[in-house]
Amino acid sequence: MVAAAVVASLCLGTGVAAAGDGWGAPKPGSDGAGDSYYPQDGNGGYDIADYNLKVSYDPASHQLTGNQDISARATQSLSSFDLDLRGLTVDSVKVDGRDAKFARTGDHELVITPSRALWRGQNFKVKIAYHGVPAPISDPALGDNGWQYAKAGGAFVAGEPKSATTWYPVNDTPLDKATFHLAITVPDEWGVIANGREKPSVKAPGGTTHVWAEETPIVPYMTTVAIDKWTFDRQKRKDGTPIVSAFAPGVPDSTKQAEARLPEILDFLESKFGKYPIDAAGGIFLNEQIGFSLETMSRPIYSAGWAGTVPTIVHENAHQWYGDSVAVAHWRDVCLNECFASYATWLWNEAKEGVDLNKQYADNVKKASTAFWNGKLYDMGQGQEFTYVYSKGPMMLHALRNYIGQPAFDWVLKTWPSLHRDGNASMQEFQRFTEFAAHRSLQGFFDAWVYGTGKPADQYLYPGGLKPAA
Repeated sequence: MVAAAVVASLCLGTGVAAAGDGWGAPKPGSDGAGDSYYPQDGNGGYDIADYNLKVSYDPASHQLTGNQDISARATQSLSSFDLDLRGLTVDSVKVDGRDAKFARTGDHELVITPSRALWRGQNFKVKIAYHGVPAPISDPALGDNGWQYAKAGGAFVAGEPKSATTWYPVNDTPLDKATFHLAITVPDEWGVIANGREKPSVKAPGGTTHVWAEETPIVPYMTTVAIDKWTFDRQKRKDGTPIVSAFAPGVPDSTKQAEARLPEILDFLESKFGKYPIDAAGGIFLNEQIGFSLETMSRPIYSAGWAGTVPTIVHENAHQWYGDSVAVAHWRDVCLNECFASYATWLWNEAKEGVDLNKQYADNVKKASTAFWNGKLYDMGQGQEFTYVYSKGPMMLHALRNYIGQPAFDWVLKTWPSLHRDGNASMQEFQRFTEFAAHRSLQGFFDAWVYGTGKPADQYLYPGGLKPAA
């Protein structure tokens, strides 16, 4: 009954499509999903259920050859629809076994016109053959995103908010999650790690085919594959969940020792956020300095150096709840990913290192600059998503913890990921849910910390036991 009440409260004010919308004559699906920051990313008119990729890759020439099967359902009657793909050459497209026309427009649109219209509600399959040399997307803040090349000759995929388009056709929006199956053939001397559960590899012409299956619905930018001469570590959680981690040549023993604590880390995060929502775990540890580590689903990918530490492993695995299982509805909501993963390291330090978080918070308040207080946690603007969410974000959550009280805060942390598992959510939905838990309006708090800028008033800055002595 509590769950029913929560769902009812969260549904208030939620818009739905008008009855009959999309039932008319077939028309092209939209060429963007409408995000306010990246309106042309993703597409409309259909929902993808599964990507099934069969790929071969030659590290020597960097040549990738792909055969892709997509299972989807039309959400409107379609005369044509788009997928997103950057740079690679499309050789053929079939829809439901029939040849389809296709064209490229813009920097990433693949426009597909099936030989027969697709009707709303119709399940359909798309088969695409393609090839080429993948190239990364350059980001002014984070560097390269997507398919990247390791100095030792291997390759890996990592990037946010875009990456998947660099190596397979995709509906590149967080709003269209799908399961992900990968069979990739590489020369025998190379190893492969990707999302999900490892399946038996098979000998193939030209090398070995490595098979991975992610059965938890996944946002495209969270998909990955990494090719190197890995050292693998395989273990299991107490409940049998497989943990597979891979270390590139040259990764130090200190990083391997930090990752060895992953079962302990997942147990701790489960105690805070509820049952682990993914069906596999592990990590991919590069010997490359890149501008970030990333919460690729079930198996985060880590930069060399600073990233191979317990706090970073805690942060990226906290994302499996906040960011992966529950993904953003729009990129302006990214605090729902990064603020929570950053606060997870605070919780770890409190539990494992005995850190007094109230003192840490008070010390941070004293030294915070005007620029810090003016940093935005919501609708921060395209290209500014990954800034103050890592520093001001955990401060906001600690203030919220003191403002609504420990029991309500603990219930929110654990129940929110369960309520939205495998879905998407917005900051406004989180506010309403937190108000439900606190039994009062929190508009003043959210205006002060999340939606607005400037130093919050004392009633929101120093709630409860955070108020310093006079």
